[in-house]
Amino acid sequence: MVLYHKHLVLSVTLLYQTMVTMKKHFILIGLLTVFSCQTQKKPTMKTPETHKYTNDLIHESSPYLLQHAHNPVHWHPWGNKALEEAQKNNKLLIISIGYAACHWCHVMEHESFEDTTVAKLMNTYYVPVKVDREERPDVDKIYMSAVQQLTGRGGWPLNIVALPDGRPVWGGTYFPKSNWMQALKQIADMWQNNPDKLYKVADQLTQGIKTAEIVHPNTTQKSFDTTTIKNALNFWKQYKDDKYGGFNRTPKFPMPSQYRFLLRAGYQLDDKDIENFVKLTLDKIVQGGIYDHINGGFARYSTDKKWHIPHFEKMLYDNAQLVSLYSDAYKLYHQPAYKQVVKQTLQFVENELTDPTGAFYSSLDADSNNAQGYLEEGAYYVFTKPELQKTIGIDFPLFKEYYNINAYGLWESGKYHLIKKMNDEEFVKQYNISLNELQKKVVEWQQKLYQLRQQRPQPRLDDKTLTSWNALMLNAFIDAFKTFAEPHYLEIARRNADFLLKHQLRPDGSLYHNYKNSKSSIDGYLEDYAFLINALINLYEATGTEKYLLKAKDLSQYALNNFYDTSSGMFYFTCCHQNGLLTRPMELDDNVIPSSNAIMADNLFKLGHFFEKQEYIDKSHQMLHNILPKINRYAPGYYQWLNDMLDQIESFYEIAITGNQSKNKSKNLWHYYIPNKILAFSETPSNLPLLKDRYVSNQTYIYLCVDNTCLLPVTDVKEIVKKIKVKL
Repeated sequence: MVLYHKHLVLSVTLLYQTMVTMKKHFILIGLLTVFSCQTQKKPTMKTPETHKYTNDLIHESSPYLLQHAHNPVHWHPWGNKALEEAQKNNKLLIISIGYAACHWCHVMEHESFEDTTVAKLMNTYYVPVKVDREERPDVDKIYMSAVQQLTGRGGWPLNIVALPDGRPVWGGTYFPKSNWMQALKQIADMWQNNPDKLYKVADQLTQGIKTAEIVHPNTTQKSFDTTTIKNALNFWKQYKDDKYGGFNRTPKFPMPSQYRFLLRAGYQLDDKDIENFVKLTLDKIVQGGIYDHINGGFARYSTDKKWHIPHFEKMLYDNAQLVSLYSDAYKLYHQPAYKQVVKQTLQFVENELTDPTGAFYSSLDADSNNAQGYLEEGAYYVFTKPELQKTIGIDFPLFKEYYNINAYGLWESGKYHLIKKMNDEEFVKQYNISLNELQKKVVEWQQKLYQLRQQRPQPRLDDKTLTSWNALMLNAFIDAFKTFAEPHYLEIARRNADFLLKHQLRPDGSLYHNYKNSKSSIDGYLEDYAFLINALINLYEATGTEKYLLKAKDLSQYALNNFYDTSSGMFYFTCCHQNGLLTRPMELDDNVIPSSNAIMADNLFKLGHFFEKQEYIDKSHQMLHNILPKINRYAPGYYQWLNDMLDQIESFYEIAITGNQSKNKSKNLWHYYIPNKILAFSETPSNLPLLKDRYVSNQTYIYLCVDNTCLLPVTDVKEIVKKIKVKL
């Protein structure tokens, strides 16, 4: 995904003038622009059939790097070798960052990196370095910060020119070939004739990067209340789209974890306006073309206001978070469409993004070959009207009304992308058909169109495994199991957890970030620890298997020992053992994925309650307190922190169930939407603090506590649910 805008190539002199006046602390007000994409007509590219050139990327495992292994550009992977070559030959670095499913990364590769003239320019004056942002989010964060300071926005492909020591001097996102060449010539000329100006820019930018996310401990008195959250909700309300859901901007991103917070806040604070807005948004997303009506799964985002035409890449992290969101929403609204979307999406993940080992792959590309053999975004997913008429047959008149094969569903060039205007219950009333008959027809239509699509070239698969993203999907299967009590979901979850603990956990307690071809090679980042800890807590609550909770505690302690900054009370993104970067970044802002610091704050808060460790809870409080000024400035950038705040200002329930029926009673409890709780259960005596000395033979008791103060135990789940409605 890229933010495509036509850069006017700035002269380095103008760039320097800009840098002199640049603020050291850059606040990204347009948070979502980092993840946006131009909606204009996308070019198509002929897929190469032969390999005339081969560079050093051929030895890498990343599918994205391997896509560039046969460019005439002499690409190097990120590492000491490239930096040493640049310093030895006194050459500037070109650092180009992208990922396998990125459409505009493919476009720039075709236009520039496959072009021998461009390659000659790059090879002569620079040391070119290719980076997979998904494998190296630490590198991406540093150079993304530089580009945001330079241009006020960012995206992928991310292209940076840096000094031989790695300090950035210039950059942007996608560049057309002529602009790219012009910029590289200007910068190379300045490096030869006036390098001092580049050194001055590098000093300014590097200082900005190092100070961008410095956190000073908030020493004011800790005080969290609903006023902060209500003010945040009022901010969101100013921009909501009351017709199509989402917010009044394009492109539209699902932002599932943000909506998960809004769902919870609307429910707990009894804000009907927010509740109705979230439900409208969830309904419109499911009806829209961003959801794959044929095979399940969600695309990256919608390029239009009605969720119709997506950026067609399917990312593991989006689908994971959306499954969790719709599982939560089903508990509140009991919409059949929500259950169906969870079922179809998890089936898609199991069929197309799951490795035989139980690991999950990263993504499916937005692009695939069209009928002429050219790579084209969305070619796999869209249909012409004649194709649909021939495939659907006698049912086409009903089909075209259901999926809007009309002006509403038309995309471009006579191609249609399926979209619904109403739910099934509304449709059957208008078209005089029974719900059962319609649903049978829909299944038949989906099967026919799936077979038609299977005859087409399929999108490329990024089959690497990332620990953090796997943990998100692990959470999704657990959340779906908790909501729908489908044992198969728990089987998949256990299998994935066992894979992660077997292959990604080292004997010293540290994690790997990546896995491919039976090999893990990159040290884990804070996101890997944060999301895996969170998933293991969730898996313990679903199974009662204590090893998962104990492993979550061990990983948290490792993170505290190796990532925690005692001076700020926050976590670095990289481990203390990792080096080779300009600085140790901190991830504080919530974006499409919640920030790793916000998730760690949540983890410490919950583990503090599970194990009665007040120091964990105190650290969580301080982390949230440190972020409070940022929340007050721009709430949408800190939705996970606001979610953490809800735990700390509303009653947070500790529920313990002991006895031979504890598993069944825990399943009954999961049917209810109670986001402000933790749950521990055991069918046998346990030494866990919440369960210790509470087991009674031949009895099953449910304990409801707040801050270790408990009511008398009861035996009926419904009694607990009733009591949670009032403050203890």
